Amino acid sequence: MFATLYNTGARVSELIGMRVTDLSLAPDPSIRIRGKGRKERSVPLWHRTAVQLRDWLNRLPRAADQSLFPNRAGGTLTRTSVAERLKLAASSLIERYPELAHQRISPHLVRHSTAMHLLQSGVDITVIALWLGHESPVTTHTYIEANLAMKEQALKALQPPKAAPARYRPSDAVLAFLQGL
Repeated sequence: MFATLYNTGARVSELIGMRVTDLSLAPDPSIRIRGKGRKERSVPLWHRTAVQLRDWLNRLPRAADQSLFPNRAGGTLTRTSVAERLKLAASSLIERYPELAHQRISPHLVRHSTAMHLLQSGVDITVIALWLGHESPVTTHTYIEANLAMKEQALKALQPPKAAPARYRPSDAVLAFLQGL
């Protein structure tokens, strides 16, 4: 579920609305997402995500119209249950990654991470907007601003170099050239 959430950058409501029939594992793995305003988009799946989803469906087969990620009773997950499962997964990683203890982990953070990963990989912002189901790249632009804010915060944490800037001393050849002008 979390691999699909990260791969697609889906909103929680989009994730819990995914049905088995929305998934296409061959020839080019992708998933259809129903977003805000009943808009649909298809998002390609990484090979690894497709393999995980194939294994998931083999372990828990269900009808095409059923939820791709059901709750214990076989029904649709709630937004709260997705958030709780994500927090549980993150808490199991705190021992290996102590910095997670101070992070607010949420499904939207996963969506934001997907956008930042795409952006840092050189994907054009208009493609990222389509990937995330944004109406306009202007909405996606907030992710870039967040990235600049993170960079500013990192810059504030850095100490400037202690060495004084060196004074430029031209060589004799440069001086001779300049005098010859």
